[in-house]
Amino acid sequence: MKKKISIVVPILNENKNIQKLVREIKANIKTLIYEVIFVDDNSTDGSIETLKRIKHQNKEVDFIINNGPQDLTQSCFKGISKSKNDIIIIMDGDLQHDPKYIEKLYNKLNVNNNDIVIGSRNFKKIKTSTFSMVRNVFSRFLILILKLMSGKNYIDPMSGYFIFKKKIFVKNKKILYGKGYKILADFIYNIPNLKIAEIFINFKSRAKGKSKMNLRVLILLIIFMIKKIIKI
Repeated sequence: MKKKISIVVPILNENKNIQKLVREIKANIKTLIYEVIFVDDNSTDGSIETLKRIKHQNKEVDFIINNGPQDLTQSCFKGISKSKNDIIIIMDGDLQHDPKYIEKLYNKLNVNNNDIVIGSRNFKKIKTSTFSMVRNVFSRFLILILKLMSGKNYIDPMSGYFIFKKKIFVKNKKILYGKGYKILADFIYNIPNLKIAEIFINFKSRAKGKSKMNLRVLILLIIFMIKKIIKI
């Protein structure tokens, strides 16, 4: 009997990437039954029309629209709540997270009964053409701060590509920060006693669209870290 997973993909103006991502997910999942839930943050580039067409053509694909403030974490929360399965994968919709790692993440989750498995970037091997030098340095700085604050030595707590057991979210939703663009950090630094593992992933370059990293995102990350320091 095949195992089941739900893949939650928060998106904003990723119309040029959606169809390709659906194809790549289908091509790379061989041993799992899956559903893909896109959560659109009120895109203005035709993404919603594309999602309607894809849903009509693919029984594995569904979508919801986040009509509240644009916020990746809240979009993920809505996607998780809508999911039908007990195992959830979060991944970006910009094609930088390669679907070939989905089954590897799933297999690792079952080793030693892990709660979360992170698809961690190997910053030493990231090329500047794939990941800008400024973003590379900034990400590594934030990771260092998080490690110093928490004493938890994860390679990439800022990753947006990870798998986890849905019951963790259901049980602990009330204690999560619930804002911003780094839902994984929210999980691993606010939920106690998690069993966490990591695998290395190769970070692909963004072919279409533009990054969501902006001043508002950075401010929310800083607020998150301040809250952790003073334990609000």
